[in-house]
Amino acid sequence: MVRVDMVTKYGNTINITGKIDSNNAKRFEDELLAAVGGDADTVILDAKELEYISSAGLRVLLKLKKNTKGTVSVINVSPEVYDIFSVTGFDSILEVKKAIREIDVTGCEVIGQGGNGTVYRLDEDTIVKVYRPTVKLEQIEREREFAKNALVNGIPCVIAYDVVRCGESYGIVFEMLKSDTLGHAMQAYPEKFEEYVEKYVALAKELHSAELDENTFTSIKTVLHGRVPRLARWCSEEELKLIDSLIDELPDSKSLIHGDFHPGNIMIQDGELLLIDMPEVTIGPKIWDIAAVYRDLISAPQNPSDEIVSMLEKSIGMPKELILKTGYRFFELYTGITDREKLETYFKSLGLIYAFNVVLVTGSGSPRAEASADAIMDRLLRKTVIPNEQTLRQLLSSR
Repeated sequence: MVRVDMVTKYGNTINITGKIDSNNAKRFEDELLAAVGGDADTVILDAKELEYISSAGLRVLLKLKKNTKGTVSVINVSPEVYDIFSVTGFDSILEVKKAIREIDVTGCEVIGQGGNGTVYRLDEDTIVKVYRPTVKLEQIEREREFAKNALVNGIPCVIAYDVVRCGESYGIVFEMLKSDTLGHAMQAYPEKFEEYVEKYVALAKELHSAELDENTFTSIKTVLHGRVPRLARWCSEEELKLIDSLIDELPDSKSLIHGDFHPGNIMIQDGELLLIDMPEVTIGPKIWDIAAVYRDLISAPQNPSDEIVSMLEKSIGMPKELILKTGYRFFELYTGITDREKLETYFKSLGLIYAFNVVLVTGSGSPRAEASADAIMDRLLRKTVIPNEQTLRQLLSSR
């Protein structure tokens, strides 16, 4: 039987149910084509109640595909039915998506918590990152794809399994055998502090020496240019042109930019460091990523706001004193600068890049960003970035 339901999000969605085989394939074809109508651009088939489909049923879907101008998607497919699509190769002909399984994290150990969600240990072999309800499913699926792309390109990261639903939120299940965040480990084993920081720096250098391309991840320049138009609410046309010209100074490097590379987003498993949080991975010059490390490990822990510091401590999994200690040691090892006065001068350079980044994320939609947008433009763009334009150009153009 074929039922047509009106679903606002997808438009017309066709529910296919029961078992489809040679005995009822002709009736299935008649009802399906009648439901789709002529000249369909795209077709979405909801297979939530589909128990089985034989080769006869698959041939009906093939005929549908040939008569459809756009894509034919089969969603909410059970694992058993998905195997049929996969084995026959129909998952390369049609867009086939598994049903999202439900999980319950009640009583599970919390091993990490950040701005986007919370990481729980499901069992000895797996963990799940449960995102906040405001994070859209498309963003989560994109992070899973990023993790997959990073892994096949030799980037040390965890294996991302399926996307799941947890109450009103979505999450990603990862394979992580007997692991913990680097932040927790650094606090729990102070005698290993130097060893952990050395591994942390080694991972950063590995990411920043990677040779990737835009077929794998988007260029940071493309992402940043895409943010400029939304700044028109606060900036003049001349200011927007200046911002775009500063972005153009970034070299076309192929390094991996994590964007949130702090110990709370890194897992440690059998002594190896692996990335877990990858929602905004891009490629570009390493200086952009290093400025983000400065933000998290040097600037933020010294913020006068107790609320911001508390959020940071919860996200990274360490008290602010240890965060700062880690930050200074990280930059000493990463840059080779051991003189504290010279290091502070280097931090001023990173702070200028960080200020420019804050300008670019203004208007991102968060209530906090919207409320402070005018002040940010005045304090950071007009009183920090513009007066130091030439210095910033030199910094951004470095690799």
